[in-house]
Amino acid sequence: MPSLFRFLFLCAVLVGIVYGAMFALVMYVEPVDREVTVRVPTDKLND
Repeated sequence: MPSLFRFLFLCAVLVGIVYGAMFALVMYVEPVDREVTVRVPTDKLND
């Protein structure tokens, strides 16, 4: 039974680290806005 608790604790710690990393990315990284141009071939327009 102690190995089950150790495994669950390890999973909880890993989930906490991943959640903290995602939270840090959301809070501290700003996306760069830029214009995107996509060329559409004219043969695709008539279908």
